[in-house]
Amino acid sequence: MSYDPYAPREAEEPQGYSPIKNPLTLRDILRKLWAPIAALGVLFWKLKFLLVAIFKFKVFTIAGSMLVSIGAYALLWGWEFAVGFVLLLLVHELGHVLEAKRQGLPVSAPMFIPFLGALITLKRLPDNAWNEAKVAIAGPILGGLGAAAVWGLGEYLDSDLLVALAFTGFFLNLFNLAPISPLDGGRIVAAIHPVLWIVGLVGLIGLTIVAPNPILILILVLGGLESWRRWQHRRNPEGEAYYRVSPSHRVITGVSYIVLAALLTLGMSGTFVERDI
Repeated sequence: MSYDPYAPREAEEPQGYSPIKNPLTLRDILRKLWAPIAALGVLFWKLKFLLVAIFKFKVFTIAGSMLVSIGAYALLWGWEFAVGFVLLLLVHELGHVLEAKRQGLPVSAPMFIPFLGALITLKRLPDNAWNEAKVAIAGPILGGLGAAAVWGLGEYLDSDLLVALAFTGFFLNLFNLAPISPLDGGRIVAAIHPVLWIVGLVGLIGLTIVAPNPILILILVLGGLESWRRWQHRRNPEGEAYYRVSPSHRVITGVSYIVLAALLTLGMSGTFVERDI
């Protein structure tokens, strides 16, 4: 075989060479954040009449808001997964409701908002941060138990759908433990030490920059405002009394928080279903 030194050849990439990535500039970061912010604005514009109706008209009871949410989620995931997802949200919110009622607090029924989850409204705040932490952590506890029940049923029926639904339930309850308001974690760590709000805020800022998402941005904005309000509130005498928690209650809250987060993480690991794409 003859060799032609003038024949064109493909350039060989040097061994061990990896392209140099340009560092992110402020313009790049803002560009990454702009698309989710715009998407969030479009979402609220499209859902504005629904949101107004939910909050102003009594016709949207718990059942009505559940049906609206199921219909919205079914467009993305199918009705079977949508029904299970909304029921898991309901179990989570019932945890808050049951603990609030146990403390004698007037509380609303759960209200569901498509793509934003569900919420309850306390008509009166708990007496102190310790009691507020108990109301907050009751949601992820009962929600985690609900996800575990779905997991068990999925294993018994050999249903990947139910196992995937359980994974989603574990993930949502774990995400809710992030130490920033308005998530449950922000209210839980208030009974440990309010400085954890700053930790949660910084962590969420980093996550939002790395993986911009409309929901993350919304939580970041609301969380930043709420953390600032609470931080200012704790400086006055009423706030000092509210956030005064005994050392034993701080330890109980901290241990419960860590153990619950670990169990939810294990649940996610056990229910992860690989998919071929």
